[in-house]
Amino acid sequence: MPSISKKGFQMPESPIRKLAPYAEKAYEQGKKVYHLNIGQPDIKTPKIALNAISNHSLEIISYSSSDGSEQYRKKIANYYSKHDIQVNHDEIIVTTGGSEALLFAFGTIMDTDDEVIIPEPFYANFNGFSAASGANIVPVISKFEDNFALPPIEEFEKLITPKTKAILICNPGNPTGYLYSKEEIKKLAEIVIKHDLFLIADEVYREFVYDGNEHYSILQEPSLANYAIIIDSVSKRYSMCGARIGYLVSKNKEVIKTALKFAQTRLSPPTLAQIACEAALDTPQSYFEEVREAYQKRRNVLIEGLQKIEGVKVTKPKGAFYCIVELPVKNADHFAQWLLASFDVDGETVMVAPAAGFYSTPNVGLNQIRIAYVLNEESLKKAINILEKGLKIYRD
Repeated sequence: MPSISKKGFQMPESPIRKLAPYAEKAYEQGKKVYHLNIGQPDIKTPKIALNAISNHSLEIISYSSSDGSEQYRKKIANYYSKHDIQVNHDEIIVTTGGSEALLFAFGTIMDTDDEVIIPEPFYANFNGFSAASGANIVPVISKFEDNFALPPIEEFEKLITPKTKAILICNPGNPTGYLYSKEEIKKLAEIVIKHDLFLIADEVYREFVYDGNEHYSILQEPSLANYAIIIDSVSKRYSMCGARIGYLVSKNKEVIKTALKFAQTRLSPPTLAQIACEAALDTPQSYFEEVREAYQKRRNVLIEGLQKIEGVKVTKPKGAFYCIVELPVKNADHFAQWLLASFDVDGETVMVAPAAGFYSTPNVGLNQIRIAYVLNEESLKKAINILEKGLKIYRD
């Protein structure tokens, strides 16, 4: 019987989606499941984007340019200028989701067995992207007790080897909700310039920062012009996860020139989705203000509720819509399965994401979960109640 590749064996399961069979069985049993496991907002997509699809005048859905529609990229550049990020349209490649943008970035700057340093916990699919690219993740641990702040510079520098090609951050962070300060970005700039590395920043949650804080992009730091690569996406910004449109952005001409070759190989990003996403760029600022306020209220409901549960610890996110929660259990993976397979409150249960999958260091985060507070406040309160009652009954 033919064998599959080593790379295939090394591809990790998604901690966000691997419990799906348990959720499906729960549905078959007639249970209602509150999904706290995945960042799928219940916020409505702007009508201006939906209308653009309904009202398009295309007679043929043809290929677009490999780097995306020029008209669309010019509007994206204008969007960035409103956020004090100065780029030209030819410094942007439109991709099939932020995921493809990161795959293009890895393919552009790294060879097999090269290394990328990532503060962990990190977005679980970074593990998959690195495996697919043949690169190796070198984790630098950010601590729960420090609210997942940037680790000391010394921790980064002692991990740098001749194979290190980049540092990768998510800002604001998935799964932690941590928001890197301007000072922390400047510290990272010093490291990458000193050691001639790239700094990649996943900035898809740029709009969602709370408590009066402000997002500082790596491309707002002038010294990083030739070192910075932004990964971006419309998925969360406009609640358009299914559009699968993202961007790779860099002022480094060789990066863009090389990434374009990967883009040409997959021909083009989706034409209809680009039409919707181009229209979405005309969404009024009031939309984001309302969405930000909604997420901040949801965050507060979640944090306040979790803090009342005996034995539970939680950090307070400054951005995005995720948090890491420590539970009084030994194995959060087993607990998450148990919630779906063996527990309910009046026919309702909860699906969470075990946090161990957001680390690459073995045996770390085993008693943690990631929660996405993308549900309305009433649903969050019910989910918290289910978690509290479940923890009282559950035994490892």
